[in-house]
Amino acid sequence: MIDAILNTFTVSGLIWLSVTLCCYAISVKVNLFFNGHPASHPLVITVSLVGLALLLSNMSVPQYQQSVSLLHWLLGPVTVALALPIFKQWQKLRHYGWRLFASIAVGGVLAPLLAWFTLYALGSPVALQLTMLAKSITTPLAMEATAQIGGIPALAAVFVITTGIVGAVVSNSVFLLCQVKSPEAQGIALGTVAHAVGTAKAIHMGEEVTAMATLGLCINGLFTAFILPLMFSIVL
Repeated sequence: MIDAILNTFTVSGLIWLSVTLCCYAISVKVNLFFNGHPASHPLVITVSLVGLALLLSNMSVPQYQQSVSLLHWLLGPVTVALALPIFKQWQKLRHYGWRLFASIAVGGVLAPLLAWFTLYALGSPVALQLTMLAKSITTPLAMEATAQIGGIPALAAVFVITTGIVGAVVSNSVFLLCQVKSPEAQGIALGTVAHAVGTAKAIHMGEEVTAMATLGLCINGLFTAFILPLMFSIVL
């Protein structure tokens, strides 16, 4: 935490923190202007604007990450704070019981396996295939799990972020196409498949959706981070 604060309160850190926040503020306005259209998702626009700023300023991504490391550190407290909607919806969570856990388990296994099989069928390198297995959990857990099974941690972060953005952008269309109207089902799907980014979207869809998304995020993340290394240690 101290390093993150020190890196942020430098000239470079303050500049890039301001740039990032301004880009996000602009992206929110753009999203509202287009009535929340999936293509104008704030995260997509923010990433595009920050990427353009990095390109124009000739700033490398590692330097940018170090400058705004406080934002990365804040992911921890924000994730912990998501326990609040779970607490408020605790009685409903108890009501659904094992059915929730079964849904999360199926989604947490099916999504990465389909992605892995696609890479396998296309003859991709083994390291790339292994990295894809952790695409649906939060970045820190994905990078650690990937490193332990022989994948590429840096690339795991890319897969995770891409999965989250795509999931948040297309979720409304998928729910409409598949006629998924249940807030519980929507929340579980967002949290299990699109991890933190999907959960952030769920916040705008109501407290009930947020609670389910948070549950899916936490359980799938812990399940995947624990099972993947254990499974590969037994096999290998």
